[in-house]
Amino acid sequence: MHFRTYTASKVAISRGALVAAMLAVMPGTALAQEAAEPLTEEGAIIVTGYRASLASAVGEKREAEQIVESISAEDIGKLPDASIAESIARLPGLTSQRVNGRSNAISIRGFAPDFSTTLLNGREQTSTGDNRAVEYDQYPSEIVNAVNVYKTPMASLIGQGLSGTVDMRTVRPLDGTKRIVSVGARGTYTDQGKLNAGSSDTGFRMNALYVDQFANDTLGIALGASYLDEPYQVEEFNAWGYADGPDGNRVIGGSKSYVTSTKLKRLGLNGTLQWRPSPNFTSTLDAFYSDFKDDQFKRGIELPLFWSGASLQDDYSASDGLITQGAFDDVKGVLRNDAFQRHAKLYSFGWNNTWKGDDGWNAVADVSYSRTDRNELVVETYSGTGRAGEGATDTIGFSSSSGGTVFTHLLDYADYDLIQLTSPQGWGGTQIGPDGTTITGGQDGYYNDRKIRDELWQLRLEVAKEIDRGPLRSVQAGLNYTTRSKRLVPEEYFLGLAANTDGTVSVPIPEDARLGATDLDYLGLGSMVSYDPVALVDAGLYNLVANPYGDVVVKAYAIREKIMTAYTQANIDAEIGSAHLTGNVGVQANWVDQNSKGATAVYLGTNANGSPDIGASERNESTDYLDVLPSLNLSLRFPSDFVIRFAAAREIIRPRLDDMRASLSWGYTVTGDVAQVTGSSGNPDLRPWRANAIDLTFEKYFASKGYIAAQFYWKDLKSYVYNLDVTVPTSALALPSPGDGITIAPYAQLNVPVNGEGGKLYGVEVATTLPFETFVEALEGFGVTGSVAYTKTKISPVPGGASEDLPGYSKWVANGTAYFEKAGFSARGSVRYRSTFVGEVSGFGAARVRRRAASEFIVDGQLGYEFQPGSALEGLSLYLQGQNLTDEPFITANPGDARQVIDYQSYGRRFLAGFTYKF
Repeated sequence: MHFRTYTASKVAISRGALVAAMLAVMPGTALAQEAAEPLTEEGAIIVTGYRASLASAVGEKREAEQIVESISAEDIGKLPDASIAESIARLPGLTSQRVNGRSNAISIRGFAPDFSTTLLNGREQTSTGDNRAVEYDQYPSEIVNAVNVYKTPMASLIGQGLSGTVDMRTVRPLDGTKRIVSVGARGTYTDQGKLNAGSSDTGFRMNALYVDQFANDTLGIALGASYLDEPYQVEEFNAWGYADGPDGNRVIGGSKSYVTSTKLKRLGLNGTLQWRPSPNFTSTLDAFYSDFKDDQFKRGIELPLFWSGASLQDDYSASDGLITQGAFDDVKGVLRNDAFQRHAKLYSFGWNNTWKGDDGWNAVADVSYSRTDRNELVVETYSGTGRAGEGATDTIGFSSSSGGTVFTHLLDYADYDLIQLTSPQGWGGTQIGPDGTTITGGQDGYYNDRKIRDELWQLRLEVAKEIDRGPLRSVQAGLNYTTRSKRLVPEEYFLGLAANTDGTVSVPIPEDARLGATDLDYLGLGSMVSYDPVALVDAGLYNLVANPYGDVVVKAYAIREKIMTAYTQANIDAEIGSAHLTGNVGVQANWVDQNSKGATAVYLGTNANGSPDIGASERNESTDYLDVLPSLNLSLRFPSDFVIRFAAAREIIRPRLDDMRASLSWGYTVTGDVAQVTGSSGNPDLRPWRANAIDLTFEKYFASKGYIAAQFYWKDLKSYVYNLDVTVPTSALALPSPGDGITIAPYAQLNVPVNGEGGKLYGVEVATTLPFETFVEALEGFGVTGSVAYTKTKISPVPGGASEDLPGYSKWVANGTAYFEKAGFSARGSVRYRSTFVGEVSGFGAARVRRRAASEFIVDGQLGYEFQPGSALEGLSLYLQGQNLTDEPFITANPGDARQVIDYQSYGRRFLAGFTYKF
């Protein structure tokens, strides 16, 4: 980063104040207080705290050579946000999707998270997700001092995304000159209460930071630690879908609704060691570690309704093609006590050596390593009134609206004498595992253990030469080599009660495992029995029968990418009349060698279940390609603090990793005496998404503290990854005989991700930061910051078809914060809005499912006080935060009818109180 001195008639922010503001971190760290110290400059009033951080971000944006949005740690720390993602989502043109009540990924300019990349100190990072998008839950905001979001690429930016590049920066201890020691803590309360038996509605977060310099400021160290233990509570309605019912009306087909209680624990450790033996040479060693545990209990009642043996009573009510009220007889509910455990460890190391010669020659050598190990366990267990065909049934009344469906019931689902461990619907039938273990009378649950490892090495070398004359300030050239491997290994088992030897047995819930009742009154279903499903599996109540079907094996993949990047860039610095032109022009070349390993489903005969016995054979494919990426960034700066920016570039993002998997599965559909073959496959030969992009921005700055900007952008996607049904000869597939007298059709239809032409996406963003004292002196301390973005897409996923929305695309995105800060007192109110979008939710076995989500309007707020210099409590800050103050739900529904709700998730309000103290 480059820090400059900004002065104006009323306000001056010194270089030291800017450094302090950019080094500020989350409440609980001393650097946040460092920005608030009363640095003095003769004849200047020093702006501190949040106002200084906004001025710092404005200065960073104004002086940047690209179109960039910046946020300092003061924003991250003191905005009422649960994660870094929520803070970043307040920047112009950015937004986020909430999952389980918190934001952990961002969308930039209408593109899903997989279209952007995330760097830590300029280095690519592995992900805890299945694909490329970084989930920000892994990164404690306490260890981040600033975030830059680059909306346009430049040749020297490695790991750039198609929609943008997020670069998180940690503390550089030699950028400061003082020892800093600080601690902080906050308590958390969620007003949803303790939804699940044994859950919590309160939590806490603690953090500490130490920064110091030694040996005449030639050696610097920064150490940070953060520990989080916080709950999240969710009331969720989920519909199986809506069926074609009587009289041409649609009706709810079934429901699978839960209360979800999450205990989120995370230990984050960060360390930086800097050595500067001479002004010309700096060596920096970074290390980051995160141990992340997301443990959930999900309890609810699955109600098979129209799509089951239940019968709809005749006296229903319908309106505009939807049955909105009615009742089903003979409903056999499936009580679910499920567990979801998502544990991940992230390791990140980097070593940077920078030489700045007195003769204008500079050099950089950087090596880094990032690895994520993730284990994702989903345990489903079922209970009810009896095994399939046995036990009491219920009469379930229902009322459907845009708020989901509410039910009535007759049975007492909290009665431990009535409800037993069993398979109420007999789902799964008889299952026989590879070792001969048998489950009869239907499976009693399911066990899915997914193991993911993501590993990345990166080596970068660069040389640069400063130029004293002509329109160029400097030229630079470099090489970067990246190797990345990611693999997914699923282990899936049917659960069968060990006591169920003849297919008829149901088992009472052991008394020592009973956890009381979980309240489902929000659904109208009263209470239900509760227990720990993982504890019952560990106690041996269930047999684990390995799922023998080939569809499990073909979920696995191993992807390896080797990328050699060469680049050259010229940096512009010229006078054009009274204006000043800066920027860069360059080209980047990427040589990519990618390999994918997976499996092809192979028929092995008929197994003891009476079903096709499907195995798998290994599939291993490789390909390579070259991308040449020119880029141009120009900024014309006028004496009136007016800046015009223009950027043009070729942009890419490599395909989703699950689309690249080398796997193939298939099935038969017999019509008459002909068996049609259909299936699906990944595509190891996929090329990146590619786009030609143009940006044009007009910015007006006010006294170095505020600005207003209009940003126009246009992207023409030359390559788009979409799914297409392709025809392949069945002779190329290892297919069994479909039966006597039945022949296999000569061609099969396989659904495969392929590259094709995409379409256009364009839009405009209007953003501002306005301290009111810039215009009215009496309003010192008041101000606003925010933005509105409009994006239009004309992208056709299928050639010749109608244009459709990209995942994560919202036509309108807006955010705003009004603030007051003076004499230690601070108050802020923040809002975020996004229009309807295609979001991703968790489906079976933690797989991601895309659904149309409703618009959201989220309101947050904060009050705080910082004890001023000279007081007995100098260095102490107190704050109170409120998140999601209007309890905005997350809603998805069938297109065209908002009453056909698929998901309705209520997260409740969260309140946080805490302090920071600097020694």
